[in-house]
Amino acid sequence: MTETTQRRDTATGTGKQDGTAPPEARGSTAIADTVVAKIAGMAAREIPEVHNLGGGMTRAFGAVRQRVPGGGTGVTQGVKVEVGERQAAVDLNVVVEYGAAIADTAADIRTNVINAVERMTGLEVVEVNIAVDDVHLPDQEDEGEGESEQEGRRVA
Repeated sequence: MTETTQRRDTATGTGKQDGTAPPEARGSTAIADTVVAKIAGMAAREIPEVHNLGGGMTRAFGAVRQRVPGGGTGVTQGVKVEVGERQAAVDLNVVVEYGAAIADTAADIRTNVINAVERMTGLEVVEVNIAVDDVHLPDQEDEGEGESEQEGRRVA
């Protein structure tokens, strides 16, 4: 006849008899604010009605920053996050396309950002605040596009 014994850790109710914790409980994981901001920015940009992120001045500085070597791509432009140990809050400034239903677009952004951040980081997203700063008109040029075309035409 064989005898079976249950092995359990007295502190957690799981684990080995020798007292070592399971691998997922050994150590901690810290997620930087910039990581969550990049995830949120990319998730917001996946919504077709979102033209851009950031307010007017933020977009202007972002256009300048992109031209400077090593300036970055501006993925976090218009994104502000607060990250705790288990929770995160996201603030987004967006520019929507003309004709888009803003309330529906905001709901789509909120859903996509929450799903992406929670899936990739394991953090609970407690809120996603969205500020619509502008509406992009079909015949309107982006800041920076007209300047680059004009620069190509200048004669020294």
